[in-house]
Amino acid sequence: MFRKYLFCFLLSMVPIIELRGAIPFSQGFGLPMVPSFIVCIIGNMIPVPFIYLFARKILIWGADKKVIGKFFTFCLEKGEKGGKKLQEKAGKGLFVALFLFVGIPIPGTGAWTGTLAASILDMDFKSTVLAAMLGVLLAAVIMMTASFLTVNGIHFFA
Repeated sequence: MFRKYLFCFLLSMVPIIELRGAIPFSQGFGLPMVPSFIVCIIGNMIPVPFIYLFARKILIWGADKKVIGKFFTFCLEKGEKGGKKLQEKAGKGLFVALFLFVGIPIPGTGAWTGTLAASILDMDFKSTVLAAMLGVLLAAVIMMTASFLTVNGIHFFA
């Protein structure tokens, strides 16, 4: 059981997958809802402060390197594009926009991309972490509900 929780915890830390992928796995593994919910949220939030503080600097540093340059440039451009799009739509409501950007589980959004975009937009640290946390909670509720209904629906019809 510990290995299943550890897998979900680590999967929640992976960019793009995050808890949007880890929560369905937890329900597929048959883990209890509340503990797996908490484990996935913690796993998804641990990288957020590091992304805010270091990702932009590392991406700028690596953008002109031979082997990693293309990937780092892609990540920078994705963060800048996401940040500009977020700022255009949000105006002064950047906090709410970041919260919804992180919280609505669609491809290309999440804590990693949202935090990178916030750091590129020079949003303050506390607001970024709070908006990301609220967004991760919203995404977790949505994904847990969808996973629960899917898993129970499969069992019902099987």
